[in-house]
Amino acid sequence: MLYLAVALFASIIGAICGIGGGVIIKPVLDMVSSDGASVINFLSGCTVLSMSLYSVGKELIGGKTKINYKQMVPLAIGAAAGGIFGNTLFSTVKGMFEEPRIISGIQAICLAIVVFLSMLYTLNKDKIRNLKIDNVIASALIGFGLGTMSSFLGIGGGPINLVVLYFFFSMTTKEAAFNSIFVILFGQITNLGKTILTNTVPQFDTLTLILMVCGGLLGGIIGRTVNKKIDNKTVEKLFLGAMVLILVICALNIKKYLFV
Repeated sequence: MLYLAVALFASIIGAICGIGGGVIIKPVLDMVSSDGASVINFLSGCTVLSMSLYSVGKELIGGKTKINYKQMVPLAIGAAAGGIFGNTLFSTVKGMFEEPRIISGIQAICLAIVVFLSMLYTLNKDKIRNLKIDNVIASALIGFGLGTMSSFLGIGGGPINLVVLYFFFSMTTKEAAFNSIFVILFGQITNLGKTILTNTVPQFDTLTLILMVCGGLLGGIIGRTVNKKIDNKTVEKLFLGAMVLILVICALNIKKYLFV
């Protein structure tokens, strides 16, 4: 039930803010679970996939999509390719350490840095001149970087997606939230496909996976509903609150895995 609660809460926040949910699921499970980084990455990815599938599917069926296909399709394809590379990078770095806890500690440090920089940008974005990228190759390269980082950290997308969409594509908060989930969906499908095709699916408890996927779906339903009823400022406040929570959890995980 703890896994279900984490998946539900993270997916609600993820669907509202566009951070996918994995950026909350990953550090929380690192803190409270005895499962290794590979299992947590896999469970988190499947949960984020279920949430993003619902959110994007519902939007497309409704016919009033906010997706800017010209910008987002190259970004999403780049993110998918980056997801494969990031997954390979994670496996390589993991193999360098005999202690599994070390890779979890490295992920916690990297995530804390990403979250902190994302917070700094969000708090000061009104003072920063944004770009409006309209080049397919540039979008794909940006997506590749996003996908690599997200896959290596096991977060499925996270706050860096929003920062990129704000800065490089001049999107509003709610536009960035939905387009971020679209990009996350591409990355998660590719990542899961690679894991299955290369036969590197870790051993996990089936009931736990089912509960987390159900939490992801329910969180997507609730989060999408809430997102439609609140304004950009409220979404931004929720985003910043989630980032503070993640920073605290990352600090606890760094202490847990690297200072024992």
